[in-house]
Amino acid sequence: MADYSAEKKPEFTMQKWNLPATAGLWLLLAALAFAEGYSPFMRVRHGTTIDISGNEENTTTVLANPYIVPSLPLKSKNENEFTTSLGKDAFEVIYQWKIIDFLYPSLQARNNAIRTKSFIPENNLPLGVDRFRNRVFITTPRWNPGVPATLSYMPLPVENPSAPLNPYPDWSFHTTPQNPDCSKLVSVYRIFVDECDRLWVLDAGVIDTLTNLQQICPPKVLAFDLHTDKLLFTYVLPPEQVKQDSLHTNLVVDIRDGQCDDAFAYVADVWRFGITVFSLREFKSWRTTNYLYNPNPFASDYNYQELNFQWSDGVFGMSLSPVHRDGDRMVFYHPMSSFTEFEVPASVLQNETIWQNFGLAKAFQPIGSRGKGGQSSTSGVAKNDVQFFTLVQQSGVGCWDLAKPYNRNNLGIVEKNPDKLTFPNDLKVDREPKQSIWVISNKLPIFLYSRLDYSQINFRVLRADVHSSVLDSICDPRMAPNLAYKQDPECDP
Repeated sequence: MADYSAEKKPEFTMQKWNLPATAGLWLLLAALAFAEGYSPFMRVRHGTTIDISGNEENTTTVLANPYIVPSLPLKSKNENEFTTSLGKDAFEVIYQWKIIDFLYPSLQARNNAIRTKSFIPENNLPLGVDRFRNRVFITTPRWNPGVPATLSYMPLPVENPSAPLNPYPDWSFHTTPQNPDCSKLVSVYRIFVDECDRLWVLDAGVIDTLTNLQQICPPKVLAFDLHTDKLLFTYVLPPEQVKQDSLHTNLVVDIRDGQCDDAFAYVADVWRFGITVFSLREFKSWRTTNYLYNPNPFASDYNYQELNFQWSDGVFGMSLSPVHRDGDRMVFYHPMSSFTEFEVPASVLQNETIWQNFGLAKAFQPIGSRGKGGQSSTSGVAKNDVQFFTLVQQSGVGCWDLAKPYNRNNLGIVEKNPDKLTFPNDLKVDREPKQSIWVISNKLPIFLYSRLDYSQINFRVLRADVHSSVLDSICDPRMAPNLAYKQDPECDP
């Protein structure tokens, strides 16, 4: 099993950049532009003022997009493949289960739950994951009846890799669908551990998503103190921000300069295509909309093993760039049914006044494509400014160094493995001194549209080291970018 003690860091040796003459000339011109205040990878200058209301005098300063380069010939032979596949066995299995079980107070309590069908083992599927120190947290949404607890944890280091889940913080926080208590946990999809040692929990409030969807409680955001496991607050989304058939499935938390009381949570509504912004300091929220939150019809057809199905899932995966010198940062995002990565300045999402009008459409921009088969659920950015993202149709995890143009020549594959990373559904980068990537793979399409073989391993929690995962690859921040670029007209907007 994994050893979480400090390890010796690999020694980095600088590589010589072997660039073609044209690329060298381009970089020289870019360096001259940078001397005038431009980044070689941005379309507009940082700090450009843009009109937010149609009145030229009413402008605001936003963070420019530094991640697009001019079109150059594509060098990759197969335009749907990333440049670099590391060929590494990067991910190790930390936990794995054939079927999910829970740690009940007694065997009698467990047997009684099975008898009354409040626990139906086959109806439980792990979905969300995050890690804090000596625990890894796992969510089990109430897709079907028979899910007794919707948020759990497992200890690190591992003693039994197939041990039952421990309800978090304890059984008393989990309501029963038959007699719902909306102050408790109903159906948690994803979670987020922030830099202030808090566990943020997104409770969608829906049950029986696959059989007879019911919004039995309003969606809410909760936070727990991970040192005491005490509930810090609960915020219920206002009714006007929840649409018919909304499904709130993911969140990221934005904190600057250790200001824990001034956090913003961005909450994705995957079925009604919106991001709700929650301000902890103001203890209020507002809903943001943009057409680039919508799914791409070309990316809505999925093939997984022998199954073909269609998902029209909108905005889903979100991750945060480092804070820029002007105090702003980018929110990277993508719809689930899309091949494209987008970005918007966080300041635009955080400005409630903008969203009392018509929003700021021009602030939302595509930055590049992962190509056909590049649908991704979730993503995260590590301290070395590398974004990691799931590739659900490719049974893999990809990577992108934020300093390089976002195109398939600069996207790497950390690992592809149809047995181990079979439908990687959630991904987090932890905040430990030696960072790790955490992934849950769960065969979700088979769970939804067929029947899992419970004599086989179906669910896994996997871990990979951030630095060794990208070492000597195109995602390694020490490596030169590949300046080739081409859009795929069938996939990109």
